[in-house]
Amino acid sequence: MLLPVFLLTDWLRYKPVIVIQCCALFLTTAMLLWLQSVGAMQAMQFSYSVVTACEVAYFSYIYSVVDLQFYLKATSFCRSAQLIGYTVGSVAGQILLSLKLMSYYYILVFTLVLISISFIAAVLLPMPSTSLFFHQSKRGEKGGDLKQVEDCSEEGKTVETGKLETDCNNRIEETMEDTQQSSQVAQEEIPEKSEADVEKTGCSETILQLWLDFRHCFSSNEMLIWSVWWAMATCGYNQTVNYVQALWETVEPSKNDTLYNGGVEAVSNLFGAASAYGVGFSHVNWSRWGELALGSLSALSSAALYVMVFTSNIWICYGGYIVFKSLYMLLITIAMFQIAAGLSVERYALVFGVNTFIALVLQTILTAIVVDSRGLGLDIITQVWYIKYIK
Repeated sequence: MLLPVFLLTDWLRYKPVIVIQCCALFLTTAMLLWLQSVGAMQAMQFSYSVVTACEVAYFSYIYSVVDLQFYLKATSFCRSAQLIGYTVGSVAGQILLSLKLMSYYYILVFTLVLISISFIAAVLLPMPSTSLFFHQSKRGEKGGDLKQVEDCSEEGKTVETGKLETDCNNRIEETMEDTQQSSQVAQEEIPEKSEADVEKTGCSETILQLWLDFRHCFSSNEMLIWSVWWAMATCGYNQTVNYVQALWETVEPSKNDTLYNGGVEAVSNLFGAASAYGVGFSHVNWSRWGELALGSLSALSSAALYVMVFTSNIWICYGGYIVFKSLYMLLITIAMFQIAAGLSVERYALVFGVNTFIALVLQTILTAIVVDSRGLGLDIITQVWYIKYIK
């Protein structure tokens, strides 16, 4: 769903897709609540895929209504808000179940109420007048470039000087050159349009611009490193989150009434929110130290998975999961900042979608080979081994 949602998001100018996301989430919860067959659960998974794919619309909407100078902090705030929401939900679920205040059934009913409130909030959001590709304003390319030059200059004043300032100036020159090249290529490759072909040619121009942006983004070795890490780490993260409940059930059966899965999710999300928020105010030159952070912290998260595999103590397993999830949230936020620092808003949205799509493709392949009974059908402990090697 990522590919059609990405284009539909821009065409509808974000807000309608956010409303669709709320409707899809309501449908997902309703099917969990009232349906029980395997086919219904497969339909529920498809509905949930619409929900997760529409997150692109949420972030794109934020970028369309926030000034570029506040872009990095807005990314940090959005990531932190997400994780805080997960934390509150996990804590509430754990308390309601531990104190036997609600059953699973009524927790889902309560979730439907919260989704309905979020739907009303989405409807009340202001409608952006422009979008990244289909509904661009007539501000002109030069104005956009000057804006990026000004923002880049401000960054050179407020962040570390020296190498970062040189990188900033180089980025300005590359942006101006790329804009001129893109315009020349578009003029050479796109024929003259008749009135009958305006809409068709407009779509062709959009596809051409997407291809030019895609080729430019991934021609950088530094961008490739961050993107490859993003795709591989997100694949491992999604696989871990999807099947960690099965691991906990293996280590400590739920019938013993000693599980605190909701509380652990809350703590891990809280640590992740704190790390994501903190990175937004750091003054570290990630162009210099980013690869070292990727390598060392990824190794540490792999070690946390290693401990989870061999321990028979549920609390140590919980601790390993908290470390693993917190480090992922820290690194993925750094990756978002690093990509945002080297790309314009338009290209950032494109790279975000491509990286997430590749991660989901890898996750699907991994699931088909490792988890599915038609593949290897491995037990949960061996599955974690495979995930550890991916990290």
